[in-house]
Amino acid sequence: MRKVIVEEFMSLDGVVQAPGGEDEDTTGGFEHGGWHMRYMDEPAQKRALEGIVEAGGFILGRRTYEIFAAYWPNAPKEEQVIAEPLNTKPKYVASRTLSDPLEWQNSTVLQGDVAQAVAALKREDGADLHIIGSTELVQTLLEHREVRHETVGGRTVPVGSPGSKKTRSPGRMTSTGPPRRCASPTPSRT
Repeated sequence: MRKVIVEEFMSLDGVVQAPGGEDEDTTGGFEHGGWHMRYMDEPAQKRALEGIVEAGGFILGRRTYEIFAAYWPNAPKEEQVIAEPLNTKPKYVASRTLSDPLEWQNSTVLQGDVAQAVAALKREDGADLHIIGSTELVQTLLEHREVRHETVGGRTVPVGSPGSKKTRSPGRMTSTGPPRRCASPTPSRT
């Protein structure tokens, strides 16, 4: 049985964001885009690449899928080491608005209840499935106990705005209230 492995870049206060630029994701007025880039040292880059290369496929939420599908098929030559596995491996997309066929090669919309669809994927033969980003999808799968392993590239830095009242918005794994479901943390490899 395959595992679902969640790979995230997360701050101490639960902000999840890829190591992109300052304007990467300003959802909800978020003003700290690109915060993770200064922590993408060689060991962190190596671990991120290993996760992508080792994956048997990817489970993505709609927003993450759309960001990836717009970028990775046309990624520059120096990023092909990441682009090639992302472009060629199966991608399963959780979405209420997208429908098959999807433009990005080897991409399929999960049908029906997302937790049941992921449970069925786990029963198939093959290498483990990885989730990158897709925080709302991760929360749903944690609630249904479909995630059994997490690798969090956590950083002991808070990046949310002081006094922020954000609650489970995209890009956030925690809220100002009690956690909906907590997973047992798995030490990050660096």
